[in-house]
Amino acid sequence: MRFLLWFLLFTGVAIILFFEHKKEAVVALNDPEIKITVFGADTFLTHQEVLNRLKTHQIFEKGNEVLSLDIFKTEATLDTMPEVRHVQVYKGLKGAWSIDLELIKPLARIFPEGHKSFYLDADGNKMGRSSIHTARALVFSGEIPDRIDSENVNLIINNDSLKSIKLLDDIYRISNYVCKDPLLQSLIGQVYCDENHEFIMIPVVGKQKIVFGKARSVKEVEDKFQRLKVFYQEAMPFEGWNKYSEISLKYEGQVVCRKAS
Repeated sequence: MRFLLWFLLFTGVAIILFFEHKKEAVVALNDPEIKITVFGADTFLTHQEVLNRLKTHQIFEKGNEVLSLDIFKTEATLDTMPEVRHVQVYKGLKGAWSIDLELIKPLARIFPEGHKSFYLDADGNKMGRSSIHTARALVFSGEIPDRIDSENVNLIINNDSLKSIKLLDDIYRISNYVCKDPLLQSLIGQVYCDENHEFIMIPVVGKQKIVFGKARSVKEVEDKFQRLKVFYQEAMPFEGWNKYSEISLKYEGQVVCRKAS
């Protein structure tokens, strides 16, 4: 008798689930709720662009049945997009579903001489230019040997032979520091790398150039930027923005200035 009761109970549950499944099958998918997280002011993707790409890949079309949505395929498709760092897709009730996206944070845009530009992100990885957006990032140009298809920062930092011929780790140290400092972000517009692999910065305000020199370690970069910030905060308000044609940070513990002619 007990066995019969359990059998009837399970049969009843199975029948209910079967009809609920059939009922769900004819429910139409809504547009997903999309949450985009990006650490910074710029984003490579908007909500509409995510939808457009899903439709292009034939992942989603509004009005399709709920059962047509493959969560794992959707996550895999979004994860292959170069702008995306992490993605999770959730299915809700009555045609509702959501997408959580964490986007890559661009630190620098690099223009190697004679080659296509590319971005360097906060993880030290390279990514190509977006066909839709140009992110606001610190611009590097000049005698830069690194290309979009060369090694990433993490590999270069741990390889002495690569360090001697690559600049990507130096660029990463500079851009990573500037990106975290509001004063420097508003101050520095572009960075040029000369034939000696030394960096020259062009400020947004004033006509002077900032001779930064090498960026061989985090400590060296921090020390030079600290000297520059002190100079701009304590000296420039009294001296004037156009008094100097050059500010050099190359020499340890010093800020050497050349007066404008």
